[in-house]
Amino acid sequence: MEISKINEQLEELKTLLLANKKEVLNIDELCQLTGLTKSTIYKKTHKGQIPHYKKAKHLFFDRAEIIDWLKSERGFNTDEINQKAATSVTLRQRGQHV
Repeated sequence: MEISKINEQLEELKTLLLANKKEVLNIDELCQLTGLTKSTIYKKTHKGQIPHYKKAKHLFFDRAEIIDWLKSERGFNTDEINQKAATSVTLRQRGQHV
């Protein structure tokens, strides 16, 4: 492997490690954290779908709020869906609403 590639990878790792310590992220750091593109993040901020702050035409994101936001859109696995369905059917049979 070339020395320049190794140095580039080291710089990228250094950036990631420093970003992990920061509480407030810029858009580039948010892209790294979430894997979303800048375009997607801009669209979501414009639509109010992602927690953000704007200061002097720059967007900033609170790490804890972003992690909560990411966790809030959790999907369910098959077992959880089956359990919810069984509970719903049982309650309906008893005349209760879900």
